[in-house]
Amino acid sequence: MAEIEDRAQPPSRAQDHPTPPGGGHFAPGARVVVRDAEWMVRTSTPTDNDGHLLRAVGVSEFVRGEEGLFFTGIESIEPLRPEETTLVHDPSSGYAESRLYLESVLRRTPLPQSERRLATTGGFLLDDKVYQQRPAELALKALRPRVLIADVVGLGKTLEIGLILAELIRRGRGERILVVTPQQVLEQFQQELWTRFAIPLVRLDSVGLERIQRDIPAGRNPFLFFKRAIISIDTLKNQGKYGQHLRSMHWDAVVIDESHNLINENNLRNKLAHVLARHTDAMLLASATPHNGDSKSFAQLVNLLDPAAIADPTEYTAEQIEHLYIRRTKVHPEVRADMGDKWPDRGPSIPVRVAATPAEEDVFAELTQVWLAGDAREGGPVVRREGRLFPYTLLKAFLSSHRALATTAGNRLKTLERKRATTPAGDPAHEAALERERAALVELKRRADKVDASSSAKFQGLLGQLKEIGVGRTNPTRAVVFSESVPTLTWLHAELPEALGLKPEQVALMHGGMSDTEQQRVIADFALTDSKVRVLVTGDVASEGVNLHRQCHHIVHYDLPWSLIRIEQRNGRIDRYGQEHEPQFRALILTSTVDGAKDDTTVAEKLLDKEAEAHRSLGTAEAATGLYSAKKEEDRLVLDLLEGRTVEESIEASRTQVEDDPWSPDLFFGDFGVDDGTAPPETAPTPGLFDDTEQFVRAALDTVGEGLDLSQDDKLLAFTPPEDLKQRLKALPAGYLKDHKVMERLKVTFDRVHAQNRLDQARSTKTTWPDTGYVTDLHPMVEWLVDKVQVRTPRGHAHVLVGQVDEPVFLVQGTYSNALGQPTVVEWMGVSGLPNEPRVEDMFEVLERAGVGPDMVNTGQGGDLGALQALVPDAVRVADEHLRLRRQEYEARIEADLAEPQRRVEEWEQLALQGLENSAHSKQDKRQQVQDTAAEQRRLLEKMRTDGEPLLRVLAVLKGANR
Repeated sequence: MAEIEDRAQPPSRAQDHPTPPGGGHFAPGARVVVRDAEWMVRTSTPTDNDGHLLRAVGVSEFVRGEEGLFFTGIESIEPLRPEETTLVHDPSSGYAESRLYLESVLRRTPLPQSERRLATTGGFLLDDKVYQQRPAELALKALRPRVLIADVVGLGKTLEIGLILAELIRRGRGERILVVTPQQVLEQFQQELWTRFAIPLVRLDSVGLERIQRDIPAGRNPFLFFKRAIISIDTLKNQGKYGQHLRSMHWDAVVIDESHNLINENNLRNKLAHVLARHTDAMLLASATPHNGDSKSFAQLVNLLDPAAIADPTEYTAEQIEHLYIRRTKVHPEVRADMGDKWPDRGPSIPVRVAATPAEEDVFAELTQVWLAGDAREGGPVVRREGRLFPYTLLKAFLSSHRALATTAGNRLKTLERKRATTPAGDPAHEAALERERAALVELKRRADKVDASSSAKFQGLLGQLKEIGVGRTNPTRAVVFSESVPTLTWLHAELPEALGLKPEQVALMHGGMSDTEQQRVIADFALTDSKVRVLVTGDVASEGVNLHRQCHHIVHYDLPWSLIRIEQRNGRIDRYGQEHEPQFRALILTSTVDGAKDDTTVAEKLLDKEAEAHRSLGTAEAATGLYSAKKEEDRLVLDLLEGRTVEESIEASRTQVEDDPWSPDLFFGDFGVDDGTAPPETAPTPGLFDDTEQFVRAALDTVGEGLDLSQDDKLLAFTPPEDLKQRLKALPAGYLKDHKVMERLKVTFDRVHAQNRLDQARSTKTTWPDTGYVTDLHPMVEWLVDKVQVRTPRGHAHVLVGQVDEPVFLVQGTYSNALGQPTVVEWMGVSGLPNEPRVEDMFEVLERAGVGPDMVNTGQGGDLGALQALVPDAVRVADEHLRLRRQEYEARIEADLAEPQRRVEEWEQLALQGLENSAHSKQDKRQQVQDTAAEQRRLLEKMRTDGEPLLRVLAVLKGANR
């Protein structure tokens, strides 16, 4: 394709080239001539300087099947004239060529902008859940599909995203897709979209990027080379490396998973998100915790979707932004009704108390009497006031493990040494303070170093719990062990195999310090049925987005974060849609008899109970404190502990403060977006000449599949993919293609049960990727066949079929588009009564009445076509007149759709300008910024209107026998 790009972009602009219908853009499916070669337009996207970018597939001999990119402002692009269509007989048996061509045009033509109903439901490898269709319903109501999916942990946000992307692809608005996720879920997300929806994404992890750099010319834009890609946010945020590529791209859709990480205007992720938001039509944000309790921070996310949504980021209502987000919890009635037995209720969270050993009690005594005593300590606090939170850092480290405490103390000692080296001479008070803390750290570390696995109560308690769960060398039971501390994790990883009688490879480790590919490998391996891993020890890097429920329903918290949100996120790794067993949770609670010691009963045990209670009553724990941020929860709790408050008092004080706030996040983050009793989303009709995709694919392969070495039965279809199909499959992981020899033998199925069985069996092998793919309408093989069928019809030709009609009927497609190249009017017309009494009917009604289908018989006696050929200009003229009348009806719908967004822009501009007038710090540049934003939104709305001349195509002609 890179070679075609070079051919499509000459060094100088062509002059006086024809102006196409629509003022520079072409409707998908249009045939054009570029440099004396014929191409079929796939998509048309506006650019800043070079007109529209056309993605096309070659039709004529020397470019057939090739993909090309052409700029209407640079190339001389000549549209084919429908009046000059040449009619020819279809010699194929049963008029298969004509029927396949008509079907391919139907499949390639995007739905019009005004079609808001769902058009792809029921065609994917997943259970049809109404609640999971709601985000797509919401997105399609908007002129620009930009939505925050804020469902709580485990409801299936990835599937909801897949459904939206499928709808956008069907509308021609999902050709170029960029998905941005945390690095640990890259493969998981990529795999879900492929196995469930047959949407291929190129994975641009560290290995993928190296592969691409080998495949494309140096300096080329990797995002231009592959039209659909998935990349980690930490890789992409380096705009010094990718900024130029990003700013030169325009995507149809951008997805950002775990989007709460974008909050904070000064971080690189936030800056990246703003770049992407400006260069995409659709934008989907996903996060179970998008609100951190601060109205301004949440407004940042909303403004990525619609910069003219919130005039005052300190004061706005749910109603003002209800078109931009949707949120449900597990207790929402529609969710509960849809779940059935796919998500068992979670079991209790069990606190497992373990009494500190003598060695650990020595540490507790030191922490309590020296570090946590504060002003009550003889000789004063061991740390100065600016370091008053550090004793709690030491406490939390010890409640994780003695190893974590020793590491934390050791790191602090190194910091003190650096401070001592840079402290000016002559400051005895400062030097004394440093020495006091250093001596205390040395003693604390000495005591921590005396603890080992045999004298660690938590470690011995963990062994007991894992054995009770059933973890063993030959048992299939698995467990996930969570800890916040990397030193704890690495220590557990080293000690557990021998202590449990396991082989080293049966205990896996994952933490944030590992590479992206290594994290993905660990997650993928844990999902396999025959994985050797019995225990996965991991940190909170696995608490966001990672699926661990396939082969596991046990979590043991070795230590607990001091945040209800973080506890819930951890539990959500196994408590999620698709879990087949009751999720089980346990937490090790270290207890002490030292007077005044703050052991795990002080905080952790109480938070464990609070999280379980909130989950039962509210469906989520994040609202329990009203802070909506894990960091804020932890910071608030530590400060309250310093002031002598209990956990209960801290939570109550936090809730009271929130309830007294007139702008409460609770107003936004209950179940939101769907009213109880709402009818299921409406579905759009899907007319076609074949009963289903399977029938079309098998018929197409019979016609265009010469030399494919095809084998098939009622469940499986397999063949050797040709080179042009291999190019489309290259988006899939190299390991998957190699392991299953996909490039040698492509295996697909139309049977959903068989596909699910192959997916389940894949988890019993070395890869979680199935050897047999489920065929959806989005599958690259289907798209390849659609193109192959279309390009078989010669330039400017249309077939004539003999059917059950009394007079000739010309089948004509008519399309108008907007300035963005998106269809606004799509009409399928049957024109008859020519030349004197023209009539226009619905094409599909004509086809049904004429008996067009697999039972047709082609006798080869079509007769002379001269009289029909003479009527072609009349048929085009009548269709054009009808289309222009229909345009008015479509435009009325578009204007109705535009009314509300226009009102919101006007209201936003008025409120924003009014706010500047009331501000003592109002500046002219701020006023200009508001006016520019409003003007840009109006320009976007204007581009949604129908623009330019229509595209008309004579697709075929029906004539009666002996006529």
